[in-house]
Amino acid sequence: MTSHSGPARVTAPLRHNHTRAPDDPRVLFDATAVPANRGGVGRYVDGLLSQMQGRVEIACQHRDAEHFRSLAPGMTVLPQSRRLESPVVRLLWEQLALPALARRRGVSVIHSPHYTLPLFTRRVRVVTLHDATFFSDPQVHTRIKGIFFRLWTRLSVRLARVLIVPSAATATEVARFTGGHDRFVVAHHGVDFDLFHRPTATEINDVAREYKLGEAGWIAFLGTLEPRKNLPALVRAYGSLVEQRHTAGLPVPPLVLAGGRGWDTRLDEEISSLQAPGRVVSLGYVPAPHLRALLGGSAVMVYPSLGEGFGLPVLEAMACGVAVLTTRRLALPEVGGTAVAYSETTDASIANALMALLDDPERRTELGRLGEERARAFTWRSCAEVHEAAYRMANTVQD
Repeated sequence: MTSHSGPARVTAPLRHNHTRAPDDPRVLFDATAVPANRGGVGRYVDGLLSQMQGRVEIACQHRDAEHFRSLAPGMTVLPQSRRLESPVVRLLWEQLALPALARRRGVSVIHSPHYTLPLFTRRVRVVTLHDATFFSDPQVHTRIKGIFFRLWTRLSVRLARVLIVPSAATATEVARFTGGHDRFVVAHHGVDFDLFHRPTATEINDVAREYKLGEAGWIAFLGTLEPRKNLPALVRAYGSLVEQRHTAGLPVPPLVLAGGRGWDTRLDEEISSLQAPGRVVSLGYVPAPHLRALLGGSAVMVYPSLGEGFGLPVLEAMACGVAVLTTRRLALPEVGGTAVAYSETTDASIANALMALLDDPERRTELGRLGEERARAFTWRSCAEVHEAAYRMANTVQD
């Protein structure tokens, strides 16, 4: 595992003005893999393209055409067939039609932002690899998903001229399992500060009423409900907290889980065994405009993950000025630094750290301030600059 106290530096030359360099290559950005509900990868693509200033054209799902035209008004948007909403059809399109589209558009670089890429093309390929947990922790993924992404990671490392990763920890892990040591570019994700900042009291009250969370505050989690997020351990830790606070006559805040359903079969069992007055509220996918108040209105945001390639929900919670409790696995310390609290991944450790924070409002306030300050170092414009440098590097470095 790798940890860092601050944003990693990139060896690629960066341009700090807001004009296009004469050596900017023409790039076709394949956004067709982005799901309709914007999770981590979707927010990465949106945040990146909103700040990109190179010569980039966007191939996207037909449903996303107006979204990208609004998000990146200076770019050419190329909507594709509605049939691409089928994952199998999209993969076939990527292999057969994407290289032809790149040839027709006269681009020199294809950027594939989610592991897979076209196997046969004369264009330079750049790929984003988000994490290596398919290798390091295969048990937290379904068998089919693990086989698929291990295969494609190996192929992408072999074929792409530049490998973009969201953290130094991810570069280390991918290189450990697949190689590609000299072709990594670290581009930390950023924060949409228009969306993620300290919420007003009115916003918090509105979200509390909307989701029936009560007036005593809550403990928040944001992310896909999948085994990698370690949610059964969080629910057990919450059960310990409920017992202790109820015995002491203290209010028991609900545990609020925000995020799409994954394949964590143990989570429902843990929730059903929770004793009153504990309450777990599963909200499912939460629209982006509600996230600021959901995170910023919580007493603590808990993210007990077993390993992340970056950990965007941690950064977004920090930007909202809330105390964050997470783990030291993989890239999470690279994001949180000394501005968040840490625990081990066991339910006992999570419970102890969570109870300590709930009993120490001054510490929570200080972590909220430190997190908000640290989050300002992670911008989508900085991320875009690194990508632009990566495209130039890919277009000039020979295999």
